[in-house]
Amino acid sequence: QVQLVESGGGSVQAGGSLRLSCKASGYMWSYGCMGWFRQAPGKEREGVASIRTVDRTNYADSVKGRFTISRDNAKNILYLQMNGLKPEDTAMYYCAAAFGFCPTTSLTGWANYWGQGTQVTVSS
Repeated sequence: QVQLVESGGGSVQAGGSLRLSCKASGYMWSYGCMGWFRQAPGKEREGVASIRTVDRTNYADSVKGRFTISRDNAKNILYLQMNGLKPEDTAMYYCAAAFGFCPTTSLTGWANYWGQGTQVTVSS
C-alpha cells in the first residue's frame, strides 16, 4: 500500500522560505513520477512541480525560479524548497506519486496516490 506523508508546512511572511517534505512508503525508486500539487480555498487543485529524475523536472510558471523539487531515493523523501513566498502561494500542499513517468507537457492528470496535505500560509 502506497503511503505519502507530508510535513514542513507553516505560516511565514512574504519573502520567506519553507521546505516541504514527503515521506514515501515502499521503494521510492519505483515511483516513476512524484510531485506536488496545491489547492487554495475556492480554487481547483493545481500542479506545482513534478520530478522524474534530477534532470527531469517540471514547474508551474507561477513558481519557476522560486521553488525547487528534489527527491532522495535512499531516504524515501520528496522535497519542495519554496523561496520568495508570496501570499498567493497560500494553499494546502499535497504530495503525489505514480508508478508511470511524468508527462512532459502537463503537471496534472498523472498522479495515482496522494498524501493528506500540509498547509502553507503566507502573510503580506
